[in-house]
Amino acid sequence: MEEKKFDINSIIGFVLIFGIMLWYFYQSKPTDEEIAAQKKAQEEQVETEKKVSKQEETLVTSAEDYTNVKALDSTEQVALQSKVGSFANALNLPGEDITTVETDVFELKFSRKGGHLAEVRLKNFVDYDSVPIYLVKDNNSAFNISFGTSDNRTLNTQDFPFQPSVTKSGENTVVSMKLKVSESAFLEYRYELKPNDYMIDFSIKSQGLSGEFNTSQPIILDWKQKSIRHAKSISYENRYTRLTYRHDGDKIDKLPQMGDDEETVDDVEWLSYRQHFFSSILASNDGALKNVAMTSKDLVEDEEVDTLFTKLYTTKFPLAYNGGEVSKNFGLYYGPTDAKTLKTYEKGLEESIPFGWGIFGWINKAVFIPLFGFLSGFLPYGIAIIVMTILVKIMLSFVQYKQFLSQAKMKILKPELDAIRAKHKDNKMKAQQETMALQSKAGASPLSGCLPGLMQIPVFYALFMFFPTAFELRQKSFLWADDLSSFDSVLDLPFNIPFYGDHVSLFPILAAIAIFFYMKMTTGQQMATQPTQEGMPDMGKMMKYMIYFSPLLMLVFFNNYASGLSLYYFVSNLISIGIMLVIKNYIIDEEKVLAKIEVSKTKPKKQNKFQKRMADMMEQAEKQKQAQQKRKK
Repeated sequence: MEEKKFDINSIIGFVLIFGIMLWYFYQSKPTDEEIAAQKKAQEEQVETEKKVSKQEETLVTSAEDYTNVKALDSTEQVALQSKVGSFANALNLPGEDITTVETDVFELKFSRKGGHLAEVRLKNFVDYDSVPIYLVKDNNSAFNISFGTSDNRTLNTQDFPFQPSVTKSGENTVVSMKLKVSESAFLEYRYELKPNDYMIDFSIKSQGLSGEFNTSQPIILDWKQKSIRHAKSISYENRYTRLTYRHDGDKIDKLPQMGDDEETVDDVEWLSYRQHFFSSILASNDGALKNVAMTSKDLVEDEEVDTLFTKLYTTKFPLAYNGGEVSKNFGLYYGPTDAKTLKTYEKGLEESIPFGWGIFGWINKAVFIPLFGFLSGFLPYGIAIIVMTILVKIMLSFVQYKQFLSQAKMKILKPELDAIRAKHKDNKMKAQQETMALQSKAGASPLSGCLPGLMQIPVFYALFMFFPTAFELRQKSFLWADDLSSFDSVLDLPFNIPFYGDHVSLFPILAAIAIFFYMKMTTGQQMATQPTQEGMPDMGKMMKYMIYFSPLLMLVFFNNYASGLSLYYFVSNLISIGIMLVIKNYIIDEEKVLAKIEVSKTKPKKQNKFQKRMADMMEQAEKQKQAQQKRKK
């Protein structure tokens, strides 16, 4: 095998090449001046890239940025132009950061950035802690439009400064916020404010932008708002805080009272961000809104925590192009959730108030709202509640009379009914037939006492819905209650009791006591009419439990409710007790009732269709039972 040897020429060649490379790198090393210049150029490039990147991400983030845009060098201006196109011209226009306008009813602040309302303060109202009522404040609301451009950009108005102007149109004040491409091409938000009016005429219009918009891409309006807490009981306020909307002509729907939800609805005429006694409403003035996506999120995770907001509402819907331009007219309402005020706009906005569904809402709108409005026009609000309660009880006194009369008849017939049951204790069907026959002849029936009671349920529920939503009661005092629309705390507890709260309200205690005595009287009367039979002792126990359960329910459940409602129940039950005593002691004479029953028994009693059908069914069932017994034998 050939032996390997080192080639001296190869070694010398490698050494020379390595030396030449070292010499080349040494000669190529930059001087200190060159290094400093290169470092400075790199830093300037990084700074430029940061500025352009910041502009690309947010375009402008504060009022200072609007003026700093002018300070960008040519490279940065070109980069920004490539991001926003011709809308970059708007960044160089002058204007105040905040434009403030006042009317008789509110103070409005318009933000230059985005052109929307940055603050809405209602001048005539304060919250439970005497702080002014704000519906929009501290970035709790966002109102913007996203759109596509003809050169395939997607832009959002929240990133651009609008140029403000305030003018007069007769008695009205007009605030114009324009996103300008040029003097003749712009997107405008126009707000027209009328004296002593909570409704703002609001329009979105473009001019000269038909070549800028990408009409194949929808232009989307996005409205978000967090509802600011205004009441001392956030759980009670949150119960009446809901997103409500009207669609398909006259249909009223709501997103859930608690929890989170979302809906997409067509043909929406208006939608209300209701915050119990105050509302932010967007109404379409020129045709229903299509494909409206709405969400509601409950922000009250723990009712014991002093939370600032109750719910987060969002709404998104497309705006239609007309000849390549945008033109849409709205009404923007920021004001009280007051039926009288909302009704003046003739848009059905008062339907956003939860009067109750069906007949309950009709009773409130047709009876209680006008009646209470009339009484409170010349009486203190607490006295107006008492007077209305008296009128309601007088109106329903005939119902109470019918109930008591029925109970008196059943009490008189009880010995005979017990005798029938004892006689036919082995034949319940026969006992039932004779019982019905006796009741029919005597003109006494358990149903005759139940039906009048059922007539009171619509009134009871209507008033249950009326008092928590009656704006007139807000911050109106009576006796120790400083606000009839909220709880009347007479003692603050150092701890929180589940379902009860951290305070003691007095009106619910008084109402619970009145209910206890009323139920003790009525339950005792009902138990005296119950026939003696197996199983009835258990029924008696259940009725006795109800005497204590109902007042306890009132005591706990109504501790956080409107004191006006508890005042109504307290007075109502006092009057009911009085009426019952008068009926029992002065109107109904049991001897006379007995005499009438005896006369009724002697008269032939013609059965109505229902009674005849029931008798036939029972007779047929009895025959079937007898036939089965014969077959068994």
